[in-house]
Amino acid sequence: MLIYGLINSTVLALMALGFNLTFGISGVANFAYGAIYVIAGFLTWTLINHLHLPYFLSAFSTIILIGIFGALIYRYIITRIRGLIISEVIATFGISIVILEFLRYVGFIGFKYSLPPFIEGSVELMGAYVDIQRLIIIGFVIFLIIALYLFTHYTRIGRAFRGIAQEEHTSLSLGINPEWIASLSMGLGSSLGALAAIVILPLGTITVDGGYDVLINALSVCIVGGLGSTFGVIIASFIIGYAQTITATYLAAHWTMIVSLAAILLILVIKPSGLLGHQKELEERV
Repeated sequence: MLIYGLINSTVLALMALGFNLTFGISGVANFAYGAIYVIAGFLTWTLINHLHLPYFLSAFSTIILIGIFGALIYRYIITRIRGLIISEVIATFGISIVILEFLRYVGFIGFKYSLPPFIEGSVELMGAYVDIQRLIIIGFVIFLIIALYLFTHYTRIGRAFRGIAQEEHTSLSLGINPEWIASLSMGLGSSLGALAAIVILPLGTITVDGGYDVLINALSVCIVGGLGSTFGVIIASFIIGYAQTITATYLAAHWTMIVSLAAILLILVIKPSGLLGHQKELEERV
């Protein structure tokens, strides 16, 4: 339980990092995030099986293309309704439904859609056999947290991200274009969602309905931890991750989604801004 709780927690953190980054910088709750995750999986599968590209090249191409797709969503849709919170949520969730149901319509259904693991095999840890792919996920999460910290603190664009997140009007007076930065943040957040899909999906099959599950899990982690707080997301991932593992062990696996929904409800009642939320209350945001 300890080992698989840790793995489940890192999976949730990896799912949520892209959603959290976009909201933290631009203030946009990207409800198309789950659909972006799923389409990244199907795109990688298509590049591998139909265009016969190498795995690494397929994954890299997918991350770049999905990032461009996310930036275009902001540029041509979100900018027209910027600041209208409910309209942003409806628009992005509408995009999500269109993407997922289109994938279902064209026949992306079945167990044949899956990505191969990076490395085959398993190892024994504390008496439990763990797939190497799951250990790779832990490594990816650690790498991403360090990389995001270095990016936001030691690069020009990263500092612009932090500036927009802290005070948009002051950043504008310093020559930072908030619309360009927000568009870039949505593109980068989408790329992180694609990376999460490529690393996580080898554990199972690619399904259309998985997009809705990913969105709920990402939302629960970000809301509990505090939207915009990376450290809060990590803490919330462990709380929800171990709660889901315990629930699956002593009740049944299908109850794990209830844990995510219950966590959202509980934190909104107790502390609407999240455990480490430093922004406005969620009732004013989403």
